Amino acid sequence: MVEELLTAAAGTAAAAAAYLLAAARVVKQYERGVVLRLGRLHGTARPPGFTLVVPVVDRLHKVNLQIVTMPVPAQEGITRDNVTVRVDAVVYFKVVDAPAAIINV
Repeated sequence: MVEELLTAAAGTAAAAAAYLLAAARVVKQYERGVVLRLGRLHGTARPPGFTLVVPVVDRLHKVNLQIVTMPVPAQEGITRDNVTVRVDAVVYFKVVDAPAAIINV
């Protein structure tokens, strides 16, 4: 009798530990977590730190809030007066609203 109880308790503890490991997520300081439950937005953006989600049902998307630079390859063009022009560019962008960035993009 005691042996079966110990086996059941060990099995339950192992299942609980596996569930907690599957549910645990860490959102870094420069990120926000957006939770989608079955493909729909669930609540507001999660702040930095330790977060628990429901495994299989929830999906946590991490959104980077840092300023990101993207170089644009140099392009050449000809103006109306037949002068060759070379243009270089860099694009800077920053995400302000994390849920809108996930849902609208």
